[in-house]
Amino acid sequence: MRVANVSGRLALIDDQGAAVDVERASGGRFSSSPQAVYDEWTRFRAWAESAELPPGEPFDARDLGAPAPAPRQVLAAGLNYRDHASESGFDAPEGLPPVFTKFASSITGPVTEVRLPEGGHTDWEVELVAVIGVEARDVSADEAWGHVAGLAVGQDISERITQLQGPAPQFGLGKSFPGFAPIGPWLVTPDGLADPDDLELSCAINGEQVQKSRTGNLIFSVPQLVARLSAVLSLLPGDVLFTGTPAGVGLGRDPQRWLADGDELVSRIEGIGELRQTFVG
Repeated sequence: MRVANVSGRLALIDDQGAAVDVERASGGRFSSSPQAVYDEWTRFRAWAESAELPPGEPFDARDLGAPAPAPRQVLAAGLNYRDHASESGFDAPEGLPPVFTKFASSITGPVTEVRLPEGGHTDWEVELVAVIGVEARDVSADEAWGHVAGLAVGQDISERITQLQGPAPQFGLGKSFPGFAPIGPWLVTPDGLADPDDLELSCAINGEQVQKSRTGNLIFSVPQLVARLSAVLSLLPGDVLFTGTPAGVGLGRDPQRWLADGDELVSRIEGIGELRQTFVG
């Protein structure tokens, strides 16, 4: 099942790639809010799996917003691929990866124009994103998929000067400029993927591939992240979890490389879809 935000309204994407407006199709049983659906996710899933849906309507990819546009919490795992930890000059984490936050105001949809911070070093990080559907507190890894609404493509765009300057790193600020958290193109439920634990992910700049790996290479898988984070805090319905990026970021290159005016960044994950960001100076 694919759940989308089309022009700010909750929609289901049918097999023809058209959008079915949920509020209208459900006769008002569910609201048009893409974020509100997570607070009644179990009931929504039951309805969506049994409802006789009307024909969908075509839409433009630019009309898509983030499938979870206003989460209460945005958590991100760092150094969660061994090759990225190595290129960053760190040992692979044990027990729990470094965890930081991105601020929700940085969230956008899948096809956007992003303004580069003046004088910055803006970097790319393709990531699998998980959205929580059922509150998770002290859940085991075996139980964790039952608390995940679905998966999306994400970019943890990072301004490295802001991120790393000062007596202590400013991860949250450096990764939260406007447009620095595109998510989409929609949410795919775990049962809609052949193997949600092993998906190919990649990104390219102006057609040149710069990252490629598989989520099966995550040090801490989605279920492990949910379990270990929920041992510390409650993961709430609609919360967004960035799971980490593989090697190939600009910071880890020699010479280092940064996004520039006019660059187009395309990020893809197998079975889910793609993001497309254009950068302007």
